Amino acid sequence: MNLSDSQTGGPAPRRVSAMEAVLGHLRGAIERGEYAIGDKLPSEAELCRTLEVSRPVVREALRALHTMGLTVSRTGKGTFVVADAVEDPTFGDYAASDLLEVRRHIEVPVAGYAARRHTPEDLDRLTRLLDRMERETDTTAWVAMDTLFHLAVAEAARNPVFRKVIEEIRDALARQSAFLTELGGRREQSDREHRAIVDALAAGSEHDAVAAMTHHLDRVAKTLTRIVRTAGAATPPALPVQSGPQTAGAGA
Repeated sequence: MNLSDSQTGGPAPRRVSAMEAVLGHLRGAIERGEYAIGDKLPSEAELCRTLEVSRPVVREALRALHTMGLTVSRTGKGTFVVADAVEDPTFGDYAASDLLEVRRHIEVPVAGYAARRHTPEDLDRLTRLLDRMERETDTTAWVAMDTLFHLAVAEAARNPVFRKVIEEIRDALARQSAFLTELGGRREQSDREHRAIVDALAAGSEHDAVAAMTHHLDRVAKTLTRIVRTAGAATPPALPVQSGPQTAGAGA
């Protein structure tokens, strides 16, 4: 069966990428116990043949499983199941819950300070960056600009300690952004939330800037929760998963 283009159900279906479909398929199989803790997943080549998708798609799905804490990769041995439920995704060195807790304590007040202290140059930089983000079609480029946006807000707060903290978690922020963009369809929504932050800064409203950043982080948390709680519903149920060797055909 070809998983290269699927759709979710519901009144307003969102297009599901091939990676999401493969991830949903594998995650569902793990959560149903078709792959038990300790089991080795099929090789990338086997998954490519069975699911009729490219190797980059499979690799992205396997990385997402690792981020979710469901698998580990062992060099030269393969990918193994280590959990049967998603608890707290990990982005680089930090768990999602820890990252979000810190972001609420840092980035919310930072937005308030930035509303009061930003320079015209800060505002121009943020506006140009956001304009580019709204036009960008490449996810990797957009994610890079997403982290730059949050760094620029910290810069506008005129406190180097804030910027240093954001620099420290920059890699984790990028990983989280890519995760939410790929699995949560966050790009357009995030652009709108960023625009609200910039508008509040431009108006010099500390209250509105704090509210806009709070809303942004609330939506991040909501999307993360939805991803964690949602099993692999995007995958057609007819596609079989076998714990043992799989056939070399095109898949069921």
